[in-house]
Order: sequence, then structure tokens, then C-alpha cells
Amino acid sequence: MAETDSSEFRILMFPWFALGHITPYLHLANKLAQKGYRITFATPQKAINQLQHLNLFPDFISFHVITVPSVNGLPPGAETASDVPIFLSHFLAIALDLTRDQLESLVTSIKPKFIIYDAAYWIPEVAKPLGIKTINFNVVSAASIAIVLVPARNVPTDRPITMEELATPPPGYPSTSIVLRGTELETLLFVTNPFGAEMTFYERITLSMKNCDVISIRTCYEVEGKLCDYISSQYQKQVLLTGPVLPEDSKSSLDERWGNWLAGFEPGSVVFCAFGSQLTLEMAQFRELVLAFELTGLPFFIALKPPLGAETVEEALPEGFKERVKGRGVVYGGWVQQPLVLAHPSVGCFVSHCGFGSMWESLLSDCQIVLVPHLADQILNTRLLADEMKVAVEVKKKENGWISKENLSEAIKSVMDKESEVSKLVMENHKKWREVINPNLMNGYMDKFLQGMRELVS
Repeated sequence: MAETDSSEFRILMFPWFALGHITPYLHLANKLAQKGYRITFATPQKAINQLQHLNLFPDFISFHVITVPSVNGLPPGAETASDVPIFLSHFLAIALDLTRDQLESLVTSIKPKFIIYDAAYWIPEVAKPLGIKTINFNVVSAASIAIVLVPARNVPTDRPITMEELATPPPGYPSTSIVLRGTELETLLFVTNPFGAEMTFYERITLSMKNCDVISIRTCYEVEGKLCDYISSQYQKQVLLTGPVLPEDSKSSLDERWGNWLAGFEPGSVVFCAFGSQLTLEMAQFRELVLAFELTGLPFFIALKPPLGAETVEEALPEGFKERVKGRGVVYGGWVQQPLVLAHPSVGCFVSHCGFGSMWESLLSDCQIVLVPHLADQILNTRLLADEMKVAVEVKKKENGWISKENLSEAIKSVMDKESEVSKLVMENHKKWREVINPNLMNGYMDKFLQGMRELVS
């Protein structure tokens, strides 16, 4: 099929009802729209309100409102994962499945060539009879899928999985370093939790991948090639990669307040810390963390949500902290333009939770990288950067999984001291990787993805 036919090539997108899924789907939609493809983006109204400013091609990308039905157990008015505590998310999965009739009538009326989806395992049942191709697009790293969401994992269907069963990677798993250790395995126990009516998380995700025409992952072969090949062999399917699908460089500039403050420091001297929009720390861990930055003696900018039990970050700060760091440190409780902060010449180190978006942003930046992961996928991303690629330092945790101010402070100082062996090693490796993961490579992935799609219908 020629490129010129792209406008006839309607695509329906239906991501899981969570902003961390909807946002990368919308970035992918922008890349497809840029090439002339028309996209119908089916998602709840609340998500549209929050994200429609990210739609760069409104003439090519149209939103279709999905009405989230009320489900017993789901908070009234809940539409996305942000409205629901994590232990109630399986009720949101029940609600997702109850939107099937809305999806069926939408498919019948717009007749797309493709449906791109993730958690709605029943999409292939809707699409196949109509001759529509399905792409299961995963917004997490290949490691997060390969370690647990593959048939070889042999997850029990009649009881919860155990720590012992999770301790060994699935047969054929291609890495000895990108693994979870000890108590970290607890972060994977959720795979046998219910996720929808009479279905576990593992069953939902593996079914979605088994029944689609093609699996797609938001990653690069250069970084996760072995893991992508493993997933392909496990599911006996082609795996199309999109690259990290980061948003285009925004035309906006860094908020003047932060730009002016950062400009007061030497190039590469400020340590920036952010842990994403989902994480809320416990009060004691929050205080320990900010004290670590004081201990470094370096200028710092911390952007974290207020900890549990506090309305603002100010009231949570340790006694006397603000006075002691006045002029060299800021702790802010709101949202900041992370890519623009990382690009500021004064910023020289990024302390991150290593969520997938932040992982790519850190790799593409000039900053030294220090990692403090919390969830399973973040720990796996961290092992990829720190142990496999050797471009970052992971902070040692205490027995209880917490971070001590001494360990965090030491990790930051080890990468900020230009003479230290650690600093030289990660800086050198990071530089090499930045040369590999360049904009041309990213654009090449999009072209290959489109070629793969066209071959599916030719």
C-alpha cells in the first residue's frame, strides 16, 4: 500500500484507562498523524479534558468519548486510574470490559483498518470477523513483559503466585542482570490479583498478546533487543518496535521562576530530583530523602508530591531545613517541565524513580543519572541502565526497602565528583549511548512501524 493512501488508513486507538497509558498512545497518534494517518482516539471524557492539549493534529486525530459505566466497588464518577486507589483498579478493568458494546458500534461506524489497544483483551474478537487488524501496543519496557508476562512463566490460574515461584526468571529469559532480587519480588505478586471479572492481571495481558495480529513495544532494539526477541519467540508473533515515542520538543520555554533560579548556578552543578506523578512517599522517607540532598552540599531542585499526611511539601520539611539550605536548595510540590529542567545548562544530575518515560528522558539528556526505583517495572528499568548499560548508579536500599540519607547522598556525590572512577565510567558510557539513540534512529523506528502496518494489510 503506497504512502499516499495513508488518509484512507483509519486507525482506532483504545488504551487502558490510565494517563500513563493514554499519554504515550497520544504521542504515537501524533507521529502517525504527522504522516497523514487518521486516528479515532476512544477514551473517557476526563482523560480528554486533561490531555487534549497534547493533540498536535486535531484535523487528523479525533477523540471519541467512552462512557465509563458505574460498577459496584468503583468510586462514583471514576473514569481513569488516577481516580481510583491501586487496590481498586480491578473494578476499573470490569468497567473497561463493560464498554465493549460502545466499541463494537464505533468500529461498525468508522470501519478502521487497525485497532491499537492494550488491556481490552476482547478487541481481536470484535475486529477479526470484520477483517480489521489488531496491534497490541505496550507502553512499558520489554523487560517488564519478558520477566513475567510470557507463557513460559506458567503462572497458576487457581491460586496466587508465590515469591519462590517468582525467584527464578522464566525458562529462556535472556538476561542475568535485568532481574528482581529478594524482597523486590513482592512487587510482582500482583500478577495473580483479579483484574476484571473472573480474570487475573496475568491472564488479561497474556490473552491480549496471544490474540492480536502483531505485538508492539515502545522501545528500541539497540537497548532491549534480546528481550524483544524473547517475547517474539514466546508468543510466536512479529514484534514491531516504535522507539520510545517521546513528544516533540515543545516550543514552550522553562517557567521563568525556575529558569532564573537555575541560572544562578555553575553549569552542570545542580542536582534535580523527580519521581513522576503517581508516587507519594511516606513522611519519614520524604524527610530522609530531602536530608540526603542537604548532606551532599550541592545545589538541588526537588519536585515531589507532598508526602502522606501532609497538605504541602513545606509542612513536611524537617525542622530548620529551609533555613539551612536557603539559597542553594528548593523543594517544590507541584508539576514541573521535566525535559526542560533536564536540558537546563546548570543541571548536572537527575535523581529519578526510573519510570519508562523518565528513563528515556534521562538517557537522552546530558545529566548524570542516579536511580531510586519503587515499583517492579522501575526496578527492571534501573537494572537495565545501571547493570546492563552501565550509564547510571542505583542507590542501595536498606533491608526494609527504604533509602538512607547516607546512601543517597553518597550515590549523588559519586557521580558528581568528576574525578571518581564511577563518575568517569557512567559519563563515558552515557555519552556512547547518546550517540546511538539519536533523533534519526527514532524517526527510523516510526518508518519501520508504518511499513510493518502496511505489510499487514497488503
